[in-house]
Amino acid sequence: MEQAIQQTGIRKGLTKLVIPIFIETLLIMMLGAVDTVMLSQYSDESVAAVGVVNQIVMFAFLIFEVINIGTSVLCSQYLGAGMRNKMVQVVGVSLLLNLVVGLVVSAILHYGATTLLGWMGLRPELLKYGIGYMEIVGAFAFFQAISLTISASLRSANKAIYPMLVTVLVNVMNIIGNYSLIFGKFGLPAMGAEGAAISTSIARGVSMIVLFVILFRKHIPSFPMALFRPFPWIELKNLLKVGVPSAGENMSYSFSQVVITYLINILGNDSLATRTYTVNTTMFVYLFAIAMAQGGAISIGHLVGQKRIRAAYLLGKYVMRLSILVSLGLSCIWAIFGHTIFSMLTDNENIIRLGVTILIVDVIVEIGRAVNIYATNALRSAGDVNFPFYVGLIVQWTVSVGLSYLFGIHLGWGLVGMWCAFLLDENIRAFIFVKRWNSLKWAKKGFVK
Repeated sequence: MEQAIQQTGIRKGLTKLVIPIFIETLLIMMLGAVDTVMLSQYSDESVAAVGVVNQIVMFAFLIFEVINIGTSVLCSQYLGAGMRNKMVQVVGVSLLLNLVVGLVVSAILHYGATTLLGWMGLRPELLKYGIGYMEIVGAFAFFQAISLTISASLRSANKAIYPMLVTVLVNVMNIIGNYSLIFGKFGLPAMGAEGAAISTSIARGVSMIVLFVILFRKHIPSFPMALFRPFPWIELKNLLKVGVPSAGENMSYSFSQVVITYLINILGNDSLATRTYTVNTTMFVYLFAIAMAQGGAISIGHLVGQKRIRAAYLLGKYVMRLSILVSLGLSCIWAIFGHTIFSMLTDNENIIRLGVTILIVDVIVEIGRAVNIYATNALRSAGDVNFPFYVGLIVQWTVSVGLSYLFGIHLGWGLVGMWCAFLLDENIRAFIFVKRWNSLKWAKKGFVK
């Protein structure tokens, strides 16, 4: 009876985390989707070009996750154990590192735009849209580096409501900015893809400033120098110990998607545009799974810090079941209304026909994806950071990339064949992760000793 009451309390705490994380993640996804929908009214070529650019930019952003994942895991465990000074040290070190890394990444994306898009094989008719967009968005990538770090620290302290409210502000600004600068409204020039890039960058800059204000007023009033003299090398070591393999798994996945995007580019502009439209619509299917996984990871981190392993295990199982149920239901709805969805985005019949087929295959993809999103977050939050990296590295490249080439290019099945490869990749990894969670081998890998 007592255990049931405790589980009920834990689930209520999870709900308070998941709701603002869900809304925030929805709005972040809409930030990219708004660019895609508005640009679709401008041209399919601009959508295809921006889709390729965003693949590169998102891969670069994963470099910031080396620190941010470590920030979330360590802060959750330290707060669960009541070690506030340790938490402050972690956040301070994280902000410093991501500022430096963010500036370096910004320079590479801005000055290397032409070279990077050339490596992706982007055709001349798409380059004119892609280069301008990437130079602008890339130059201000460091805004995102800082914002992600602050958001991670706020969520770990059960203050997820604040990043959510900031994201509401950012979305409103981005929609107004896109409308004004893509189409040339309110006396501003019609800039197309470059206008979308300017709008997105301004919104990210405002987000960073507001998050800093919230951090100092609601979470960490100051960073006492006494906590950083001598420099807390042990926390830097722990950040990298968590972050490098964790971000490595994300980077492996993202880089595999860059390679797959290159392969899709070989299939032609219609396939590339279909892939961009599909990615920007199906991400709403696994939105709930992301929110549940992130909220669950914070709660599991707190429980591991308190040495409540059984409670953490049961919470993980609950998160997985609910994530699968919601993702499966939504993917079925998307498949049923596939023609309507794609007809709203384009009048190209080939893209519509191909997209409808992809959404049917995607129903099975989303089952495995829901498990993988939950499991990688849960294992990391418990301190089991290496296992997801090794599994992702092996399965993503052998199955997702290897079979994408075999099915899509070699056998000539095109984009549908590639989606079948994604189906196998997601579900094979899901099976492995479920076995790992049930084994409880993660239980002794926490950072609070």
